[in-house]
Amino acid sequence: MKRINLIILCALAGTTFFSCGNKEEKQTAESGADTVQTEEQTAVDSVNLPAPFATKSTEKRPDVEGWKDNQMPKAPEGFVVTKYADKLDNPRWTYEAPNGDVFVAESATKKSADRITILRDVNKDGIPEMREIFIEKLKQPLGMLVLKNYFYIANTDGITRYPYKAGDTKITGKGEKILELPAGGYNNHWTRNLLPNADGSKIYISVGSASNVAEHGMDTEKRRANILEINPDGTGEKIFASGLRNPVGMDWAPGTNVLYTAVNERDELGDELVPDYLTSVKEGGFYGWPYSYFGQHPDPRMKGEGKELVAKAIVPDVPLGSHTASLGLAFYNKNKFPAKYHNGAFVGQHGSWNRSKISGYKVVFVPFKNGKPSGKPEDFLTGFIESEDKVYGRPVGVTVLNDGSMLVNDDEGKTIWRVSAK
Repeated sequence: MKRINLIILCALAGTTFFSCGNKEEKQTAESGADTVQTEEQTAVDSVNLPAPFATKSTEKRPDVEGWKDNQMPKAPEGFVVTKYADKLDNPRWTYEAPNGDVFVAESATKKSADRITILRDVNKDGIPEMREIFIEKLKQPLGMLVLKNYFYIANTDGITRYPYKAGDTKITGKGEKILELPAGGYNNHWTRNLLPNADGSKIYISVGSASNVAEHGMDTEKRRANILEINPDGTGEKIFASGLRNPVGMDWAPGTNVLYTAVNERDELGDELVPDYLTSVKEGGFYGWPYSYFGQHPDPRMKGEGKELVAKAIVPDVPLGSHTASLGLAFYNKNKFPAKYHNGAFVGQHGSWNRSKISGYKVVFVPFKNGKPSGKPEDFLTGFIESEDKVYGRPVGVTVLNDGSMLVNDDEGKTIWRVSAK
């Protein structure tokens, strides 16, 4: 394997968000044959990447048994975890409107509820007193957004907006589909997220790939594995960034105009390939999928295709572990949590299926300083795992509320958890 000069790599990326260093190649013996292990420098640390297929691809899906009485996830000392809402039907994503109403997208790969529920905490005690169906008969909704006098919903097949005013508890007006999107996808790549820029003049849409690694051909991947940018009326679509296999969570690093996303990487290359990641997103940037991973490491299944794109593939900022299904993302832009958490990123890890020992099934925290990642991911909300074969639930979306607390969507646990500082 050729040695890659990461100084050149960072110059190609055209960004200051990567720490440049030398890549080292290590020869290790496994099963009587030499394999190549590489060390890649990221913004916060180096990560060791084994050779593809160093371990066999394994399917391991623990049963989700749900939470027993008085059981709940565990947060670090100084935090309190409470049940915000339960008995929901796959509550995958949450959005807080400017007036404080909380909207929950209840949707799934199969037998999807296809609705959005509104929760309202009238007396501000951390427990919503009002719970009603806001809109139903949707098509696998995820992203939600209030912008001016509209409520936007990202269904798997497009973006629809509805007339809305603050305090509405039900959508009654007719929707306008402002953008068609390619529907369906490998595993959970049906989800579409929404994020506005600071002045509301642009909306960003995450669209995951239709496949694991383009096994159905690149014609099926048009407008996919991308973050798209549109005007609020759906016009002016362009690809903001590409080569992102399944970018779901998106947020702006506090104090900057830099977009970040959490990306769920590819399967079937072995236990330790490929790490999911958190990364800054450069306009026009290419992040490797499907031709390469974690920068310029060629995926052997692509048989040397896309060499020009591989040459400019950007190394992600923060590795989050392989097969963790890192999906949710929210920066902590409030001041109720201890100072170490200010401006840092929380990532919801839905949990592995393609690994011999399970990984993920937790929320991790990535510290930031001066708008950039400054340390390794650390466990924040844990306790979802009972054993290698059983889990209580699966965290996905994370939402920082205006009151400084944080909600964590546990879709298969049918619960939304609230984390607050003592």
